[in-house]
Amino acid sequence: MSEPTNDATNDPVAEPLDAYFRTHEQRIRAELFDFLRIPSVSARSEHRADMSRAAEWLADSLRAAGLATEIHETAGHPIVLGERRAGGPDAPTVLIYGHYDVQPAEPFERWQSPPFEPEIRDGRIYARGATDDKGQLFLHVKALEALLATRGELPVNVLLLAEGEEEIGGPHLVPFVEAHAERLRADAVVISDSAMFAPGVPAFLSSLRGMAYFQIDAFGPEEDLHSGSYGGAVVNPAQALAKIVASLHDEAGRIAIPGFYGRVRESAELSRRMAELPFEDESFRQEARVPALGGEAGKSTLERLWTRPTCEVNGLLSGFTGEGVKTVIPARAMAKVSCRLVADQDPAEIDRLFRAHVERWTPPGVRVEVALLAGGPAWQAELAGPLYEAASRALAATFGRPPVVMGDGGSLPIVPDFERLLGAPVLLLGFGLPGENAHGPNEWLSLDNFERGMRTVARLWEELAA
Repeated sequence: MSEPTNDATNDPVAEPLDAYFRTHEQRIRAELFDFLRIPSVSARSEHRADMSRAAEWLADSLRAAGLATEIHETAGHPIVLGERRAGGPDAPTVLIYGHYDVQPAEPFERWQSPPFEPEIRDGRIYARGATDDKGQLFLHVKALEALLATRGELPVNVLLLAEGEEEIGGPHLVPFVEAHAERLRADAVVISDSAMFAPGVPAFLSSLRGMAYFQIDAFGPEEDLHSGSYGGAVVNPAQALAKIVASLHDEAGRIAIPGFYGRVRESAELSRRMAELPFEDESFRQEARVPALGGEAGKSTLERLWTRPTCEVNGLLSGFTGEGVKTVIPARAMAKVSCRLVADQDPAEIDRLFRAHVERWTPPGVRVEVALLAGGPAWQAELAGPLYEAASRALAATFGRPPVVMGDGGSLPIVPDFERLLGAPVLLLGFGLPGENAHGPNEWLSLDNFERGMRTVARLWEELAA
């Protein structure tokens, strides 16, 4: 096991924890691998039994660590709840959230090792779910186990909530939290389902982008038509949809939907702080494996990723796409488009603006339907107070440097829901790294970060109680 950057000698907090983690290194790693071997793919009906098995495995692990544990069935996949209220009436209560479901692993042929057979290569744990989110969730379980084993009791009251539907939009989590809001009431919510800024550079997430996800269907003739017999006289829905998609941006890379930027906040201070981070466009380009970067003119890459909204085509489908030649005017064309939103943008308003824009660009001769498939608001943190101060101390002690503040271009819709329903601040404390292929082949988690993550969160509860 890799040693932490701080010297644990004569440290009454770190020394017993370090000794425990060193002693149980192989067992903890073997248990993590057992968890990762379960193909808990929430999106696939054929893995429904695996989802239940993963929930039961996690509940058993929590129980073995010393928490009272329950499995709550839903109309979808189970929710696991662990609880230990041992810190006393004056101790803070913390809710830890994570998810045990994973993305589908296809294409399997792109994996260097089987996705559900964990393997360590070059200090990395390769497996589906290694970083998103089984590995990061499991390090919390082991941190609680270590605290109970070394000090006899937890310094804080703890609830651990794990769902099995995060990767499919979490349809049953918010109703569960609403129904159990009093029981889940906490002074802080901590989530490890994100990345650090860079190796050795821990970070707090200050913002997440929201989402408005659309499907556009363009309809032309009732059936595909011969392009020689009808081409030039019948409006082609694929070409009509291509014009609609092309109209979403102007030549400068700005979103061309009227009113889209109406609520977007500009922050010179935030732009300045981002400019001070050790970020290189060329390294990012190589990580993305693209020939060049692009986007909204006049904005830096980090601004484009964290604080500016986007409108991206996620999929296009129309007509004949098989091998060989088939000359048709397709009867239908479809596009999926996601808009990432920033603070103050309202998904309902974006829905209205998007529909109006598509209608303006729809030519006569085709019929277009727009459906909002998913949506959620952006989130922005208040990086102040005892929770963030305690986390700063814990990270500095484990990584040897204070955390930086960064944003994230992705979305975690449950974060603003937790704040709204529980009235507690949320700390996004991730131990992943950029380029870990969370939704792609060869997903990995740094073994060193997994081990430091256990130490950090164990120390966090000590610091928060103090």
